Amino acid sequence: MRIVKWLAITLVALVALLGIGGLFLPRVVGTERSVVIDRPAEPVFAMLNSYARFNEWSPWYGLDPNAQYTFSGPGEGVGATMSWIGNAEVGNGKQAITGSDYPSKITTSLDFGPDGVATAQFLLAPEGSGTRVTWSFSTDLGANPFVRYFGFFIGDMVGADYERGLAKLKTVLEAEPSEPGASG
Repeated sequence: MRIVKWLAITLVALVALLGIGGLFLPRVVGTERSVVIDRPAEPVFAMLNSYARFNEWSPWYGLDPNAQYTFSGPGEGVGATMSWIGNAEVGNGKQAITGSDYPSKITTSLDFGPDGVATAQFLLAPEGSGTRVTWSFSTDLGANPFVRYFGFFIGDMVGADYERGLAKLKTVLEAEPSEPGASG
């Protein structure tokens, strides 16, 4: 009986310690990845500022090629929206372009339903004869101190997907013919 009581007290103390420790973890977490694409900013921006060709470079498309996509709003820029319903790996959600600053920045809102909301951003900057694309992700984990421990895994989980997506984006864009007179 003493052992059971000791184990119960230890378990309660451990949970309390984890909860208190979680309060000191960041509430807002994120990650970013980047790649240099051997194309000027204009065609890169055009690809990212619309969902029309999203699945050509999306790191998630291959996880569920049978996912259902719905597009609404304008074809490009602020208000362009893509919703999807997929398998357990892809999930369900909605993404909308909320900021479009030609040719350097695109901001999107992500809504994963009960799994939360987030913001993603593409920053485009000239680098050599190409364009550096930085894809960032940020989410507010809320006030729950136990949920904040999830922040330790954001960089690995989202970052790996972003690396695959950026590599595909680079491949797709660099395979397209350069405009006459353009470098690349």
